[in-house]
Amino acid sequence: MINTIIFDFGDVFLNLKRDQAASAFDALGLNIADNEVQRLNFALETGKITEPAFLEGLNALVPNASIHSIRTAWNTVIGDFPLYRLEFLQMLSERFRLFLLTNTDAIHIAHFEEIAGISFARDFYQCFEKVYYSFELGMRKPDKPIFEHLIRQHELSPKRTLFVDDREDNILAAQSLGLQVWHLQSGSEDVVHLFEKKIITQ
Repeated sequence: MINTIIFDFGDVFLNLKRDQAASAFDALGLNIADNEVQRLNFALETGKITEPAFLEGLNALVPNASIHSIRTAWNTVIGDFPLYRLEFLQMLSERFRLFLLTNTDAIHIAHFEEIAGISFARDFYQCFEKVYYSFELGMRKPDKPIFEHLIRQHELSPKRTLFVDDREDNILAAQSLGLQVWHLQSGSEDVVHLFEKKIITQ
């Protein structure tokens, strides 16, 4: 029986606007899929570079753009967080051990907290036993060490732990370590449909 759930954040609770972010970068003359952009993103998400170094790195690719416009474009991906998902999570927190495990950076987290509001963000974080950001851990999904860290740190039983994520590579990595999984199909499924998946009982 499942007693623990590890959740991803983006496109599980927080809606992401990937197409709008790509368009915002196109308007600056920068392809978000560019190898150097991806390298800088990886470094930021794993805490290898600072926020200013990341923004300056992007600025070097589009010197005519301002740091402010680059930060704004970068944050365009952050969408809304429906209240009903928070309410569902609060219900789950009364019955399960919950953890948040997300690949993210300090820029995006600060922007989420700003647009969601202090009270909403606090209520969200309080649902979890522990919140794990890749940029603080120095590791990211789908690398196995980040999952192994959670399992070891909190003495989790993989067969009694459910991992919920919208990316297949993350799901496969978790599955290889014995975790139970739900590959949430963003756009056609919602996290509040969890009990309908019959993975855990209501």
